[in-house]
Amino acid sequence: MERNAVVFGGTGLIGTLLIEFLCEDTFFDRVKVLTRRPITLSHPKIQSKILDFSDGSTFKKEIEKNDLVFSALGTTQAKVKGDKQVYRSIDFDMTLKIAKACKVKNASSFLFVSSSGANALSSNFYLKLKGEIENAVLELDLPSTLILRPSLLLGTRNEYRFGERIAQRVMPLTSFLFPPYMKPISATLVAKILIDLSKKESSVKSKTIENKALLDYVF
Repeated sequence: MERNAVVFGGTGLIGTLLIEFLCEDTFFDRVKVLTRRPITLSHPKIQSKILDFSDGSTFKKEIEKNDLVFSALGTTQAKVKGDKQVYRSIDFDMTLKIAKACKVKNASSFLFVSSSGANALSSNFYLKLKGEIENAVLELDLPSTLILRPSLLLGTRNEYRFGERIAQRVMPLTSFLFPPYMKPISATLVAKILIDLSKKESSVKSKTIENKALLDYVF
């Protein structure tokens, strides 16, 4: 039986790394990359397709039974020009549509990136939204849902984010002052953990991995 990975959000920091590592991993036979804009990476394993992410029905056509499905979808306030409704339509609506497609097509496991501090009861818009996404996906009762909650991601993005770039330089120097859930973490590590979990724990019903556990992860 073919081992297939399906990746949503393959143009961001984690998504780009994830695709690279999936292609290198002999465990996977095929890597289907579904994005809103073209990717630059080329590899014999990759099947790339640009989709209209506002149409959730298209997701069902791209996911097959027993696929391992990854989502690193996300946006920023700058990209949506501060429009929280648009922000929600990308982070919440799209992630939930992917999860529903996983449910219908009986995907083996759905793995997605959330955020440290995610809490549906938070007064912070971003953390509240991430918490609501987690709850909505878990309510679908998928065969397996694995959620990663990293803190600030360290790595070079394709797009420039001034505030994040400053934080990436300062926080590693002062990370010893922060509690575990706030310590910055390498995007490379997060991508590798996603893949490792997909192979080892795809039969686990649901699991949420906090930032400290990610930092202490043993392969």
